[in-house]
This record gives sequence, C-alpha cells and structure tokens, in this order.
Amino acid sequence: MKEFWSFLVQWLDVHAVSPLLTLTHLNGLAGDPRQIAAALLIALIQVLVIGCIFRPLETLAPAQKWADRRYTRIDRTFTLIMLFGLNPLFAYLVLTPLANGFGGGVDTVTAGDAYSGLARWVPWFQQHPYVLFGIYYLIYDFTYYWMHRIQHVIPWWWALHSMHHSQRQTCCWTNDRSNYVDGFVQSFILAGVGLTIGVDPDQFALLMFIGELVQNFSHTNVRFGFGRVFERVFVDPKFHRLHHMRVDPDRPHLHDCNYGQVLSIWDVFFGTALYGEPPRETGVGDPMVDIDNERGFAMQWESTRRFWGALWTRAGWKPGDVAFDEHYTPIPTAHMDLHRFARPASHPAAGGTTIES
Repeated sequence: MKEFWSFLVQWLDVHAVSPLLTLTHLNGLAGDPRQIAAALLIALIQVLVIGCIFRPLETLAPAQKWADRRYTRIDRTFTLIMLFGLNPLFAYLVLTPLANGFGGGVDTVTAGDAYSGLARWVPWFQQHPYVLFGIYYLIYDFTYYWMHRIQHVIPWWWALHSMHHSQRQTCCWTNDRSNYVDGFVQSFILAGVGLTIGVDPDQFALLMFIGELVQNFSHTNVRFGFGRVFERVFVDPKFHRLHHMRVDPDRPHLHDCNYGQVLSIWDVFFGTALYGEPPRETGVGDPMVDIDNERGFAMQWESTRRFWGALWTRAGWKPGDVAFDEHYTPIPTAHMDLHRFARPASHPAAGGTTIES
C-alpha cells in the first residue's frame, strides 16, 4: 500500500503538479512539489468520503429536514477551494520550508541525521513510531481544543470564526466554511506546535486529514451519534451540533460547549461537555453575522470587515460574548435582551424546517 501511494504521488507530481508550478513560476520557490501532490490526493479521498458517504447519510437520517439546501451550496464551494487549493499551497509554500528551518522533515530523519522534537527529547520514541504518532495526535487535538475555545472568547477572533457559525444549514460541507484569515491563523498555530514537537510535513498532512475528516462527519446533518460510551471519548454529530446551536435567550451560555475536534475527552475533563439536549436549529442570533447566509462568497469580505473593526477597538480584545453593530464594532451581549435575536417563524431558514429527535 505504501509503494502504491508513493507511485500515485510520483505520477501526480510528474504529470500535473510540477508542470503547473513551472507554468506559474512557483517551481523551486520553496519546498518539495511531492508535498502538494500528496495533499491533492488526500483532498480527493476526503471529498469522495464526504460526497459518497456523509452526504447520503444526511438524506437517510437527517437531524433537520430542509425544504431546500440552498445555504449549503456555498459551503461545498469553500470545501473544494480549501482542499484542492489553499491546503496544498500552504503545505508547499509554508509548511515544508518551516519544517526545514526547524531541522525536521522526513528527509532529515531517514538520512540518519538528528531527530527533532519529542523523538530527540525522548529517544525511546524513535523505536516506537506509532506510539509517537499517537502522542503527536493527542497534543495536536489538545491544542485545537484550546485554540477553538479562544476563538469564541476573543471578539476579534470571533469576528472571523463567526462566519463558520453563521450557517443555518450545518451539513457535511460546513467544516471548511471559514474566513481565510482565520484559516491561516489556525494553520500557523497548529503547524508551529507540530513542528516544535517534531512532526514532519507528511505526518502533519495525516494529522490534518484525520482531524478534517472527523470534523466533516461531526458537522454532518444526521441525528445519530456514537452511543453513550464512545460519545464521551470521540466527537460525533449529535455532540458537535450542540456547539453550533443558536443562542438560547433563556440559557445564554448553553451554546458555550463541545469545542473538541476529534476527542471529546477535553470537553469532559474541562467541564465544557454538553449531552442530552435535543437537536436545535444551528446558526447565530446576531443579525450582522446571520446575514452571511445571504452573501455567498462575499461573506469572506464581510467577516474580514468585522475582524478589522474589532481589531482596532478596546472591546475587540476584551474576552466575552459579543454582537456587532453596523460599524462592525463588537458590543458585549452580557446586558442585552437576547430575545430580540429570536428568529421569526417566517424566516427563510425556519420555513420548511423540521427538527428530528
């Protein structure tokens, strides 16, 4: 299997990636073009899994039934752009050069040079690569959990991340509905941690693939999960859907929950896990964010304007839940009557929507 994978990577590099990079004058700029070929193959596998497995499940056992899926279409576009464009370019132009700068990478290790990160600090790991990869993933997932919590606490970061939460029809394509500034900030943090502990680009790609595919599934619009035992360990659609619930005016902090990416153990351990709630509508109450649903690709620009408006204000750095005014200034919601954010029954997202329990 490893030899077949290497053959596919080599074939795609020789016949597509390197010629394209040469044509666009990017060849030789930084990194190994095989990294971009591998990222494209991983992206293809991910899209096939989403489209051929997760999407049919939404038809068979939906958590919400929609009269149409028009809000989901832009998320599918974002997914294709991210998986086949931005992620491979990030690996090629940023991650590989950073790995070389940190003294890591596959070539360094296989050549017999010094190991980096955990493998250098604890030589025992050098003889137990699968254990080492498991430790890598625990650290990676733990980092993601805390990064995700901070995204919801710091107003300027929420201004970016709110684009992801604005989706009224959360589905299997929603994971990559994110502001590109937010995506690069997250990638640099996760890559920085990964490179510090010695993760090479190939391993990082696998970490990302596992995390992203699980997140694609956890966003899937289905009404089932992993059961009472495994849901305490792994994030499933029921668990993550509660993270995407609209604010409840009578319990305004209920949605501050379920931040885990793959492992729900962090939420359980740090007291942010929520179980047992029935399925709820997804999205946000803040009309300045909710309008993203009507903007299509332009929501990238509008969420960046929210970010820019928050970044240069004192309120943008003060932790807490906020809404945004017409000037993109964050306003704390602590003393607001959140009932004014209630969505009317005639709202386009509410019409024809049924919540399955």
